[in-house]
Amino acid sequence: MLALDHIVVAARDPEKAAEDFGKEHNITVTEGGRHANWGTYNYLAYLRNDCYIEWIGIFDETTAAKSDNPLIHLLFRELAEGHEAPIQIALRTDQMDGNIKNLDELEIPYTGPVPGSRKRPDGSLLEWRMLFPEREQQVLPFLIEWGEIKNTPQNPKLINDKIISTVSVPTTDSDSLAPIYQLNFDNQTAKLNNAELKLSDEFHFSIG
Repeated sequence: MLALDHIVVAARDPEKAAEDFGKEHNITVTEGGRHANWGTYNYLAYLRNDCYIEWIGIFDETTAAKSDNPLIHLLFRELAEGHEAPIQIALRTDQMDGNIKNLDELEIPYTGPVPGSRKRPDGSLLEWRMLFPEREQQVLPFLIEWGEIKNTPQNPKLINDKIISTVSVPTTDSDSLAPIYQLNFDNQTAKLNNAELKLSDEFHFSIG
């Protein structure tokens, strides 16, 4: 079963956006790092139910504009239009190859798997790959599979004693979404390993 991995929040100034959110919700935020190949950087808030919030911004617009990563395309567009808000949800998998096979059998188009990496502040390297199911004029949650090291803080004190129990995505078409992610929806809600996924009219989450 899939798990909620993280919420992606577009921010012109990720550090300030993360710190403002942290003060409002009494949580600790920390610097993530830079994605040199994409021209982006992030700040993070780790939560007790094995997920996190990512505030991501652009430090090199030329590099970001040339990226073939659908998430960076989305980020670039949203920031260009002045939108600073949650824009995507990543669902964690440990069976990426099986997810690809499922999409192939369903004849559902996708981009990926897209490799990613960044150096953490201590110099260690995080590596992952992402899979982006595609549907015309819709932004669907993407799948992420971590390498040998999962994105968890090296200092356990950075894990906040709060959780994200529910995340919402902007669609109400459970019949189409269910086979893509191999989830069972009941009353527009599906259970993940560590949260619930709801179908709504916008990307949204609550923390508590």
